[in-house]
Amino acid sequence: MSQVTREEIVKTLSGIVDPATHRDVISSGLIQGLVLREGHVGFSIEVAPELGPKMEPLRRECEEAVRKMKGVLSVTAVLTAHNAQPGSARPAHNHNHNHGTVPARPAPKAAGPLQIPGIASIVAVASGKGGVGKSTVAVNLALGLSKLGLKVGLLDADIYGPSVPRLLGLKGKPETVGNKLKPMENYGIKCMSIGFMVEEDTAMIWRGPMVQSALTQMLTDVAWGELDVLIVDMPPGTGDAQLTMVQRVPLAGAVVVSTPQDIALIDARKGYAMFEKTHVPVFGIVENMAYFVSPGSGEKSYIFGEGGARRMAEKLGCDFLGEVPLYMSVRETSDAGTPIVASAPDSEEAKTFIAIASKVADHIKAAKGARTRQAPKITIED
Repeated sequence: MSQVTREEIVKTLSGIVDPATHRDVISSGLIQGLVLREGHVGFSIEVAPELGPKMEPLRRECEEAVRKMKGVLSVTAVLTAHNAQPGSARPAHNHNHNHGTVPARPAPKAAGPLQIPGIASIVAVASGKGGVGKSTVAVNLALGLSKLGLKVGLLDADIYGPSVPRLLGLKGKPETVGNKLKPMENYGIKCMSIGFMVEEDTAMIWRGPMVQSALTQMLTDVAWGELDVLIVDMPPGTGDAQLTMVQRVPLAGAVVVSTPQDIALIDARKGYAMFEKTHVPVFGIVENMAYFVSPGSGEKSYIFGEGGARRMAEKLGCDFLGEVPLYMSVRETSDAGTPIVASAPDSEEAKTFIAIASKVADHIKAAKGARTRQAPKITIED
């Protein structure tokens, strides 16, 4: 199959005219974020917020025109809003060379929860800040739940810093099954990540609506199959991506990861508050990097302080799920793509994660029993 080029795509799109301005979508600067990888195309169409619904036919026309091009395997376009007036002077097109796919359409602001057939429970693993080992905890938690006999999937929702592919030792690009992506799989865990669509060292420079759409697509346009639980490795912080997840995804609950020091705990409280405000039950708090055990003497060194996450859990009235020491073996196996729960399930290090997974499994079971109670509807403002 011949390879389509960016120039050919731009040329095709330049033949499509916006009926509102009578200018083609390229010269008017409507097309932004054009990305191309191995025949998979994505781009956004930026319009004034009040014109969004009216521009859907134009979006479909652009998407269909590119889809018909020789060498194009798939194409997805998303409408995004900007504050400039339609037809105002803008760059003709974005020369950003990020590789990957742009999701099909943005999540509507007041849309209801996404319907994801086959997934019994969805659990978010979150942190208020980066650098606390959240992804390592999420991966080993997923593996721990699998060791307990559950069918588990893992969604890497950290759009800007996807690390799950490396942690699970996964490479390559997902296959397409019909109109859905087939999740990658290793160690019995089904996984989807934007990291499969882009090079590892590529900087993701996406605006909020594109991020929201990416998350929506990775949930609904993936053939997850039957799962007892889907673990979602959330991006750090409490921004648009996190709010999209808590507003649109029917989360059974959340696990908050923090290290013991005060600066991390302050941000962890913000993450806890976000879930509390949006009526997502917090299953509990995990204290990562709790202490370092000297290989020679076995002496514990509380490098980042002692017991901070435990005290925070007690103060907030939520479960303390456990503490994970600083194990060199956890770092080594994570870097190698052979996570400790998979590579050494009988080790003390793995048992720590499996014990946390057991508590989370109990919370998932309890949450199922509580689902008959209707949670209040909420609206999160921009």
